[in-house]
Amino acid sequence: MSLTRPPRVTATPAALALIEVLRREYGPILFHQSGGCCDGSSPMCYPENDFLTGDQDVLLGEIGGARCYISRPQFAYWRHTQLIIDVVPGRGGMFSLENGRDVRFLTRSRLFTDAEAAALADP
Repeated sequence: MSLTRPPRVTATPAALALIEVLRREYGPILFHQSGGCCDGSSPMCYPENDFLTGDQDVLLGEIGGARCYISRPQFAYWRHTQLIIDVVPGRGGMFSLENGRDVRFLTRSRLFTDAEAAALADP
């Protein structure tokens, strides 16, 4: 019996609620998991047409109607984990859409079980 492929990215109810607010305000949005630098390793939220994805971006999945990407080099580090997008008090990334709302998106993670990893490896 084959295990269903687990999602590579999920969101908490708080994140889904904020995503809905942002989608109503900005229209279609997307997330890109930052690899560091100025805003740390935060999930960054952008209007869909303001962020160009390319061959070096991996589509992890979708949360609340927003596609979630990560750079290919970062994916190599995170491929064994499920990313869980959450919301916590604080300031969002400078260019992320939640900035100025006294909350920010935060990535939590958990390791895939051996069975989940095997399901993800199946073509």
